[in-house]
Amino acid sequence: MPKVETFDRKQVLQNATEVFHKKGYNGTSMQDLVDATNLNRSSIYNSFGSKLSMFMEVLSYYQSSGKAEMGKELAHSHNALDTMKLIFEMYLNDILDDKDRKGCLIVNCKSEMANQEPLIKSFMEQNQEQSIAMLEDVVHNGQMEKIFNEDQTANQYALYLYSSIQGLRMTGILNNNEEELRNLINTVLKVLY
Repeated sequence: MPKVETFDRKQVLQNATEVFHKKGYNGTSMQDLVDATNLNRSSIYNSFGSKLSMFMEVLSYYQSSGKAEMGKELAHSHNALDTMKLIFEMYLNDILDDKDRKGCLIVNCKSEMANQEPLIKSFMEQNQEQSIAMLEDVVHNGQMEKIFNEDQTANQYALYLYSSIQGLRMTGILNNNEEELRNLINTVLKVLY
């Protein structure tokens, strides 16, 4: 009979997320996870299987939390332009609120681990495909509404926007000057008009 977990899994994932976010995958030791989660090593291995399995669960938790937050914010948009501005505003607010300058866990992980671990690479590819598909839908809607131009296909613009968001997230690690970042966002979005 399997053992019943006697801890709050969500809280453990939140604590583990903080450690992985601060130190990266390679920089995080099992002792760091023990200290952050208040679980002993055997509990971590019994509940998560391995450091990699725990990290994969952390990535999924981080991703789903971000999607839920974005869904709430985007419910307030009136058209595709509002939606696109809200998306970039959310990322800008993340950068400005990031006092430790950790950046985005998923973007950081992509640069650290995507070419080192097949499971992580697969997760990153799926995340990228989902993000581009979401942006493509917004651009397509904007083109149908005659708000966005049709100089490029919705997919081409979506890839451009996705790359711009990734660049914004990386730029924001070292530069959290709101005016400069807003100017950057405005330059990115002008391509759509």
